Amino acid sequence: MAGTKLWIGNIEPGTTDDELRDFVKKYSPDLEIKAIQRVEGDGSRPAASVEFVDTPYGSVEKISMRLHGMFWKGRELFVQTVTR
Repeated sequence: MAGTKLWIGNIEPGTTDDELRDFVKKYSPDLEIKAIQRVEGDGSRPAASVEFVDTPYGSVEKISMRLHGMFWKGRELFVQTVTR
């Protein structure tokens, strides 16, 4: 579904884009990541918006449900889809 992004919050500070890309790809190997945009905040709970290339209907929602609440690098992730 075009225009759907994955929003991932409460990322461990200092996590690189490559680490984030590898983490997402581990659970969604069929999805191609187009871009990662960092979300500004106070720095205590960094977040990122992950945009994919040509996603099949429901695929971003599926990975969102899989990752939401998962512990990664000692932090519980908050994950949701954002449709524009």
